[in-house]
Amino acid sequence: MQLYPLQFTPILKERIWGGTKLKTYLGKPITSDRTGESWELSGVAGDVSVVSNGTYSGVSLNDLIAQFPNDLLGKKVHEQFGFEFPLLFKYLDAREDLSIQVHPNDDLARARHNSFGKTEMWYVMQADADAELIVGFKEDSNQKEYLEHLHNNTLTDLLDYKPVQKGDVFFLATGTVHAIGAGMVIAEIQQTSDITYRLYDFDRTDAQGNKRELHVDLALDAINYQKIQAERNYPQIVNQANEIVDCPYFTTRLIPLSGSLEVQHILDSFVVYMCAEGSFDLILNHQTYSYQTGDTLLIPAALHQYKMSGQATLLEIFIR
Repeated sequence: MQLYPLQFTPILKERIWGGTKLKTYLGKPITSDRTGESWELSGVAGDVSVVSNGTYSGVSLNDLIAQFPNDLLGKKVHEQFGFEFPLLFKYLDAREDLSIQVHPNDDLARARHNSFGKTEMWYVMQADADAELIVGFKEDSNQKEYLEHLHNNTLTDLLDYKPVQKGDVFFLATGTVHAIGAGMVIAEIQQTSDITYRLYDFDRTDAQGNKRELHVDLALDAINYQKIQAERNYPQIVNQANEIVDCPYFTTRLIPLSGSLEVQHILDSFVVYMCAEGSFDLILNHQTYSYQTGDTLLIPAALHQYKMSGQATLLEIFIR
């Protein structure tokens, strides 16, 4: 494999709750004022990313994995996940509240949908003054109480609203009832899955006057009714990789880059960088690659040493 940092053409998704910040804030080539998601790196069937730079420009992620599984994914990751890319990376713009939803765990998702579950995390890149999220229940609940409130249109009374600001991180294990609120841009890292059970959608209708489908029955066995601690506090030491989340599916670290940083990995995994703010250069084999806010790049597993230089806030993601 010719090894170099790979970038991919964003897969843009219109959503009823989407807006224009993916263009104004992140420079994505959106063409509507209802764009809610930019899938930066995806192996989801029907939405597989395509390389946009260098020798492999125009080649799909899946084709690259098929040709170079160990060099790209890492031997350990390939043994665990086969030829399937195990993570999905997105930027989201919520002009309006997203639906209240939950994701199934691996066992439920495999049995019902032949899919991975959907453990995920959010990094808040931008937030309006009054922006807030829903993450779990205010207090321990149960299925009976949940259904009573759902049927009485008072579900939000049970749920835990969290005001947010730039830099906040939330880790959402499967089963966590959640919703992204209006007025924020988020970087989302998750298992490769598009399985969502929608519980409540604020009675919204689309342009044709139709309400979106709810999945009340499917969600009952998927929900964790206990109060959880989803917010993550983390250090922000300059020019170091500060660990934010470490779970069986991915590890995420924050790098506040100021000046230059020599990187040397002993990982048996690909590494993904999401540039949450600023700009930086990556120098590899005497070649310089330049990135800015909103860029996402994949470093193949066989690359272990490179240099980064600039002023930027970077999310670094890999699989242990």
